Amino acid sequence: MSYDRFLTTHVGSLPREDDLVERMFAQEDGQSVDAAALAARIEQAVHFVVTKQAEAGIDVINDGEQSKPSYATYIKDRLNGFGGTGNSYVFQDLEEFPAAKARIVADPGRKHRKTPACNAPISVKDMTAVEKDAATLTTALAPHKGKQAFMSAASPGVTALFFRNEYYDSDEAYLFALADGMRHEYEAIAAAGIILQIDCPDLAMGRHTQFRELSLSQFRDRIMLNVEAINRATANIPENQLRMHMCWGNYPGPHHCDVPFRDVIDLVWRARPHAIQFEAANPRHAHEFAMFEDVKLPEGKMLIPGVIECQSSYLEHPELVAQRIGRYAHLVGRDNVMAGIDCGFSIHVGSGGVPHEIVWAKLATLAEGAAIASRRFWP
Repeated sequence: MSYDRFLTTHVGSLPREDDLVERMFAQEDGQSVDAAALAARIEQAVHFVVTKQAEAGIDVINDGEQSKPSYATYIKDRLNGFGGTGNSYVFQDLEEFPAAKARIVADPGRKHRKTPACNAPISVKDMTAVEKDAATLTTALAPHKGKQAFMSAASPGVTALFFRNEYYDSDEAYLFALADGMRHEYEAIAAAGIILQIDCPDLAMGRHTQFRELSLSQFRDRIMLNVEAINRATANIPENQLRMHMCWGNYPGPHHCDVPFRDVIDLVWRARPHAIQFEAANPRHAHEFAMFEDVKLPEGKMLIPGVIECQSSYLEHPELVAQRIGRYAHLVGRDNVMAGIDCGFSIHVGSGGVPHEIVWAKLATLAEGAAIASRRFWP
């Protein structure tokens, strides 16, 4: 579809109100929770964040992941097979900065996060949760004419990163079992007429966490399997209804061990989703736009660079946002760029360092910057 301006979107998670956080913490901690009351509160929260996005001028809107304990660990509630001991992977960059590590580990959202291992066959446990999420988003979006909907879902690879394999004979067998298990989630979102976003931090963050001891060549071999798993799980969904988000880990660390985007971009192109959303505003990756001077965009692909930071309370100037959008548009063409945000604002329930009111202001600034850039590219 052709537009006469740059559309705007974001990555997924948005702030949850304190009372919802408390209820979801209780549920994660195994306490007794009134399920009906929690469901009603989540539905109310979705309507709220959808309205806030629409008011800010965002074009492609989601449910803020209000129903999920995190962007990846919610999978344990929707698939059978998890119940082993928890996973404790290492962030290579944080090992060199113990004070920063201690601060990040103490984040309430991370402390309440549950990551049991896989200790039984993977199969679908809850067939209705994703359908409920899709229906709630569709209803909430109905009053906001002209807006599109997207929903995010964890990739097989990031699920394998969070939930250690203690059952399958090989990590490859585990990965493809997850792909088959996630197919229902993916296809249910697509069947609702919603754009499916596959969250794939494993394709970048995996380098300095799960696969930190591998060579770059070995890491590339592993993530190629992850790409194949995505393609297998989404085989029945049109490519233009798919987008993917890759990132290097949404935490306020040094990130000096992040794999360069250039080292993996050729593998990312092989994934079926037509749009690639990625970090492009933060200090570690803002320079990487220049690689598109010689890395050519394949036919049918689209870029959604992050032009707003999600870990900083600085409110970007709209002119800076417009400049960032323009850099990509000059390199790959205006019709191949949508404006996004680096990552989510609350990837785990209770996490997120940016105050709620600044989050909404950042979304509005994104829309304002996109409007400025649009006037320059569609005079």
